Amino acid sequence: MGCPSIIGSRFVENSWCELWFAIFRTVLYIESIMSVRMRHTKGHRNQRRAHHALKPVATVACPKCHAAVLPHHICMNCGTYAGREVIDVLAKLTKKERKLKAGELKAQEAKKTEKQLVAEGARV
Repeated sequence: MGCPSIIGSRFVENSWCELWFAIFRTVLYIESIMSVRMRHTKGHRNQRRAHHALKPVATVACPKCHAAVLPHHICMNCGTYAGREVIDVLAKLTKKERKLKAGELKAQEAKKTEKQLVAEGARV
C-alpha cells in the first residue's frame, strides 16, 4: 500500500512519501523509548572505578602441612580443620596419587619432627 498524495484531483502513490513516513515513525519510536544519556566527566568515571581494584586474598598456613588455606576452611591438601582430620584425602585419590601423597605427608612429618628436635636442642 502506498502513501497517497493529491496531485490535482487524483491520488498518486509516491515511494519517497513511504520512505519519509517510515523514517518519521522510527524516529518517533526511538525518541519515545530512549532517554538522552547524560555524559559524565573522566573524573566522575574514575572516582566510580576507584573501588573496582582486585584485593589480595587473605590466606593462612595450614598448621599440619603449611599449605595456603582460606581462613575457617578445610585444608584441601591434608583434610584437616582446627587441628583434627575432617576429610580422608587419601581415600579420594587413585592408587598412584595415593602413594605420592602418602610420601609427601611422611616427608612433611619428618621435617616437622626434625624442626622440633632442633628447637628442643636450642633450648637446652
